[in-house]
Amino acid sequence: MIELKSYGMQTHQGPHLNLNEDLVEADLVNNLFMVVDGFGGSNIGDRVAMMVRDSLKRSYTKIAIDPEATLPFFYSHKYLIEGNALINAFHTAHQNVNRDNEQKSMDNRGGASVIAAALAENILTLVSTGNCVAYLYRKGHLTVEVLPDSLSSLSRDTFQSHLHSVPMSGIGLFEDLHYSVRELKVTEGDLVVLLTDGAYSRLSADEIKYTIEKNLESEMEAIKELFRLSNDRGNLDNQSAIILQF
Repeated sequence: MIELKSYGMQTHQGPHLNLNEDLVEADLVNNLFMVVDGFGGSNIGDRVAMMVRDSLKRSYTKIAIDPEATLPFFYSHKYLIEGNALINAFHTAHQNVNRDNEQKSMDNRGGASVIAAALAENILTLVSTGNCVAYLYRKGHLTVEVLPDSLSSLSRDTFQSHLHSVPMSGIGLFEDLHYSVRELKVTEGDLVVLLTDGAYSRLSADEIKYTIEKNLESEMEAIKELFRLSNDRGNLDNQSAIILQF
Protein backbone atom coordinates (compact mmCIF):
# COMPACT_ATOMS: atom_id res chain seq x y z
CA MET A 1 0.00 0.00 0.00
CA ILE A 2 1.36 3.40 -0.93
CA GLU A 3 1.07 6.23 1.57
CA LEU A 4 0.38 9.89 1.00
CA LYS A 5 3.57 11.62 2.12
CA SER A 6 2.28 15.17 2.11
CA TYR A 7 -0.32 17.41 0.57
CA GLY A 8 -1.23 21.05 0.17
CA MET A 9 -4.56 22.68 -0.55
CA GLN A 10 -5.90 26.19 -0.80
CA THR A 11 -8.99 28.00 -1.98
CA HIS A 12 -9.28 31.75 -2.50
CA GLN A 13 -11.89 34.13 -3.85
CA GLY A 14 -9.36 35.61 -6.27
CA PRO A 15 -8.28 39.21 -6.76
CA HIS A 16 -11.67 40.59 -7.80
CA LEU A 17 -14.59 38.80 -6.14
CA ASN A 18 -15.69 39.13 -2.52
CA LEU A 19 -17.41 35.75 -2.59
CA ASN A 20 -15.73 32.36 -2.88
CA GLU A 21 -17.92 29.69 -4.49
CA ASP A 22 -15.04 27.16 -4.44
CA LEU A 23 -14.29 24.57 -1.78
CA VAL A 24 -11.43 22.17 -1.13
CA GLU A 25 -11.63 19.11 1.09
CA ALA A 26 -9.12 16.57 2.39
CA ASP A 27 -10.52 13.66 4.42
CA LEU A 28 -7.39 11.83 5.56
CA VAL A 29 -9.34 9.21 7.50
CA ASN A 30 -11.16 8.03 4.37
CA ASN A 31 -8.47 9.08 1.84
CA LEU A 32 -10.94 11.30 -0.02
CA PHE A 33 -9.91 14.59 -1.64
CA MET A 34 -11.93 17.03 -3.72
CA VAL A 35 -12.13 20.48 -5.25
CA VAL A 36 -15.57 21.96 -5.85
CA ASP A 37 -16.30 24.96 -8.07
CA GLY A 38 -19.85 26.15 -7.42
CA PHE A 39 -21.73 28.40 -9.79
CA GLY A 40 -24.92 30.43 -9.59
CA GLY A 41 -23.88 33.62 -7.84
CA SER A 42 -23.98 35.03 -4.32
CA ASN A 43 -25.63 32.78 -1.74
CA ILE A 44 -26.30 30.22 -4.48
CA GLY A 45 -23.04 28.79 -5.81
CA ASP A 46 -21.34 28.85 -2.41
CA ARG A 47 -24.31 27.10 -0.78
CA VAL A 48 -24.45 24.47 -3.54
CA ALA A 49 -20.70 23.86 -3.20
CA MET A 50 -21.17 23.08 0.50
CA MET A 51 -24.16 20.88 -0.27
CA VAL A 52 -22.16 18.94 -2.85
CA ARG A 53 -19.16 18.51 -0.56
CA ASP A 54 -21.26 17.29 2.36
CA SER A 55 -23.32 14.96 0.18
CA LEU A 56 -20.24 13.44 -1.47
CA LYS A 57 -18.51 12.82 1.87
CA ARG A 58 -21.59 11.37 3.54
CA SER A 59 -22.48 9.05 0.67
CA TYR A 60 -18.92 7.96 -0.13
CA THR A 61 -17.94 7.08 3.42
CA LYS A 62 -21.17 5.16 4.00
CA ILE A 63 -20.58 2.90 0.97
CA ALA A 64 -16.79 2.63 1.06
CA ILE A 65 -16.71 1.63 4.73
CA ASP A 66 -19.47 -0.98 4.34
CA PRO A 67 -18.89 -3.21 1.26
CA GLU A 68 -22.38 -4.67 1.75
CA ALA A 69 -24.03 -1.27 1.41
CA THR A 70 -26.42 -0.76 -1.46
CA LEU A 71 -25.08 0.94 -4.59
CA PRO A 72 -28.30 2.69 -5.64
CA PHE A 73 -27.26 4.24 -8.96
CA PHE A 74 -24.29 2.43 -10.45
CA TYR A 75 -22.09 -0.64 -10.22
CA SER A 76 -19.35 -1.92 -12.52
CA HIS A 77 -16.87 -4.76 -12.07
CA LYS A 78 -14.38 -2.51 -13.84
CA TYR A 79 -13.87 -0.33 -10.76
CA LEU A 80 -12.84 -0.93 -7.16
CA ILE A 81 -15.51 -0.66 -4.48
CA GLU A 82 -14.11 2.80 -3.71
CA GLY A 83 -14.57 3.84 -7.34
CA ASN A 84 -18.13 2.54 -7.39
CA ALA A 85 -18.80 4.30 -4.09
CA LEU A 86 -17.47 7.59 -5.44
CA ILE A 87 -19.54 7.36 -8.64
CA ASN A 88 -22.67 6.65 -6.58
CA ALA A 89 -21.80 9.58 -4.32
CA PHE A 90 -21.72 11.85 -7.39
CA HIS A 91 -25.15 10.60 -8.45
CA THR A 92 -26.52 11.19 -4.95
CA ALA A 93 -25.15 14.74 -4.85
CA HIS A 94 -26.58 15.41 -8.31
CA GLN A 95 -30.00 14.15 -7.22
CA ASN A 96 -29.92 16.31 -4.08
CA VAL A 97 -28.99 19.48 -5.98
CA ASN A 98 -31.59 18.86 -8.68
CA ARG A 99 -34.30 18.38 -6.06
CA ASP A 100 -33.24 21.61 -4.39
CA ASN A 101 -33.23 23.45 -7.74
CA GLU A 102 -36.73 22.24 -8.67
CA GLN A 103 -38.21 24.42 -5.97
CA LYS A 104 -36.55 27.58 -7.27
CA SER A 105 -36.78 29.95 -10.19
CA MET A 106 -34.15 29.63 -12.91
CA ASP A 107 -32.11 32.60 -11.68
CA ASN A 108 -31.83 31.09 -8.19
CA ARG A 109 -30.60 27.66 -9.25
CA GLY A 110 -27.01 26.56 -8.81
CA GLY A 111 -24.61 23.77 -9.64
CA ALA A 112 -20.98 22.79 -9.35
CA SER A 113 -17.99 21.43 -11.19
CA VAL A 114 -16.25 18.80 -9.07
CA ILE A 115 -13.22 16.56 -9.20
CA ALA A 116 -12.76 14.03 -6.40
CA ALA A 117 -9.99 11.53 -5.73
CA ALA A 118 -10.30 8.39 -3.60
CA LEU A 119 -7.21 6.38 -2.64
CA ALA A 120 -7.38 2.62 -2.03
CA GLU A 121 -4.11 0.70 -1.67
CA ASN A 122 -2.10 2.07 -4.64
CA ILE A 123 -5.06 2.97 -6.86
CA LEU A 124 -6.29 6.56 -7.01
CA THR A 125 -9.76 6.82 -8.54
CA LEU A 126 -10.60 10.22 -10.03
CA VAL A 127 -14.21 11.13 -10.78
CA SER A 128 -14.96 14.48 -12.39
CA THR A 129 -17.80 16.51 -13.80
CA GLY A 130 -17.48 20.03 -15.16
CA ASN A 131 -14.40 22.10 -15.86
CA CYS A 132 -11.91 20.96 -13.20
CA VAL A 133 -8.66 19.31 -14.27
CA ALA A 134 -6.25 16.70 -12.88
CA TYR A 135 -2.54 16.44 -13.69
CA LEU A 136 -0.03 13.72 -12.85
CA TYR A 137 3.61 14.71 -12.38
CA ARG A 138 5.87 11.65 -12.59
CA LYS A 139 9.65 11.52 -13.09
CA GLY A 140 9.86 14.89 -14.79
CA HIS A 141 6.79 14.46 -17.00
CA LEU A 142 3.42 16.20 -16.58
CA THR A 143 0.32 14.55 -18.07
CA VAL A 144 -3.33 15.53 -18.04
CA GLU A 145 -5.22 12.64 -16.45
CA VAL A 146 -8.67 14.25 -16.36
CA LEU A 147 -9.59 16.78 -19.02
CA PRO A 148 -12.03 19.58 -18.18
CA ASP A 149 -15.43 19.14 -19.80
CA SER A 150 -15.71 22.67 -21.13
CA LEU A 151 -16.00 24.76 -24.27
CA SER A 152 -12.25 24.28 -24.82
CA SER A 153 -13.02 21.01 -26.62
CA LEU A 154 -14.98 23.01 -29.21
CA SER A 155 -12.44 25.80 -29.70
CA ARG A 156 -10.11 25.93 -32.69
CA ASP A 157 -7.01 27.01 -30.78
CA THR A 158 -5.72 27.96 -27.33
CA PHE A 159 -5.80 31.73 -27.91
CA GLN A 160 -7.46 33.30 -24.84
CA SER A 161 -8.10 29.83 -23.47
CA HIS A 162 -9.64 31.26 -20.29
CA LEU A 163 -12.69 32.23 -22.36
CA HIS A 164 -13.27 28.57 -23.23
CA SER A 165 -13.50 27.24 -19.67
CA VAL A 166 -17.31 27.40 -19.41
CA PRO A 167 -18.42 23.99 -18.05
CA MET A 168 -20.33 21.67 -20.36
CA SER A 169 -21.37 19.41 -17.49
CA GLY A 170 -21.70 19.60 -13.73
CA ILE A 171 -23.68 18.55 -10.71
CA GLY A 172 -27.12 20.16 -10.95
CA LEU A 173 -26.57 21.50 -14.47
CA PHE A 174 -28.66 19.04 -16.49
CA GLU A 175 -31.20 16.35 -15.72
CA ASP A 176 -28.61 13.65 -16.44
CA LEU A 177 -25.20 13.58 -14.79
CA HIS A 178 -22.25 13.50 -17.18
CA TYR A 179 -18.94 12.51 -15.62
CA SER A 180 -15.58 10.91 -16.33
CA VAL A 181 -13.74 8.24 -14.34
CA ARG A 182 -10.01 7.59 -14.28
CA GLU A 183 -8.06 5.06 -12.23
CA LEU A 184 -4.36 5.73 -11.60
CA LYS A 185 -1.80 3.35 -10.16
CA VAL A 186 0.30 5.78 -8.16
CA THR A 187 3.93 5.14 -7.27
CA GLU A 188 6.43 6.72 -4.91
CA GLY A 189 7.39 10.20 -6.06
CA ASP A 190 4.16 10.90 -7.93
CA LEU A 191 2.35 14.23 -7.56
CA VAL A 192 -1.34 14.56 -8.41
CA VAL A 193 -2.64 18.08 -8.96
CA LEU A 194 -6.35 19.01 -8.88
CA LEU A 195 -7.29 22.51 -10.07
CA THR A 196 -10.35 24.66 -10.74
CA ASP A 197 -10.41 26.84 -13.84
CA GLY A 198 -9.38 29.96 -11.93
CA ALA A 199 -6.04 28.28 -11.28
CA TYR A 200 -5.29 26.67 -14.66
CA SER A 201 -7.17 28.35 -17.51
CA ARG A 202 -4.55 31.06 -18.15
CA LEU A 203 -1.54 28.76 -17.79
CA SER A 204 0.12 26.32 -20.15
CA ALA A 205 1.02 22.78 -19.12
CA ASP A 206 4.71 23.71 -19.33
CA GLU A 207 4.20 26.58 -16.88
CA ILE A 208 2.39 24.31 -14.43
CA LYS A 209 5.18 21.72 -14.75
CA TYR A 210 7.86 24.37 -14.18
CA THR A 211 6.06 25.67 -11.10
CA ILE A 212 5.75 22.18 -9.62
CA GLU A 213 9.43 21.42 -10.23
CA LYS A 214 10.48 24.68 -8.58
CA ASN A 215 8.51 23.82 -5.45
CA LEU A 216 8.82 20.05 -5.01
CA GLU A 217 9.52 20.54 -1.29
CA SER A 218 6.42 22.65 -0.67
CA GLU A 219 3.00 22.00 -2.16
CA MET A 220 1.66 25.23 -0.66
CA GLU A 221 4.35 27.32 -2.33
CA ALA A 222 3.55 25.67 -5.67
CA ILE A 223 -0.15 26.46 -5.23
CA LYS A 224 0.53 30.06 -4.24
CA GLU A 225 2.76 30.54 -7.28
CA LEU A 226 0.15 29.03 -9.62
CA PHE A 227 -2.47 31.41 -8.21
CA ARG A 228 -0.12 34.38 -8.45
CA LEU A 229 0.82 33.62 -12.04
CA SER A 230 -2.84 33.22 -13.05
CA ASN A 231 -3.73 36.51 -11.39
CA ASP A 232 -0.85 38.27 -13.14
CA ARG A 233 -2.44 37.11 -16.41
CA GLY A 234 -5.74 38.76 -15.52
CA ASN A 235 -7.64 36.09 -13.62
CA LEU A 236 -10.73 37.41 -11.81
CA ASP A 237 -12.23 34.06 -10.80
CA ASN A 238 -12.14 32.01 -7.60
CA GLN A 239 -9.15 29.67 -7.38
CA SER A 240 -8.71 26.26 -5.76
CA ALA A 241 -6.03 23.58 -5.81
CA ILE A 242 -4.95 20.38 -4.12
CA ILE A 243 -1.52 18.79 -4.61
CA LEU A 244 -1.01 15.23 -3.36
CA GLN A 245 2.55 13.94 -3.04
CA PHE A 246 3.16 10.20 -2.75
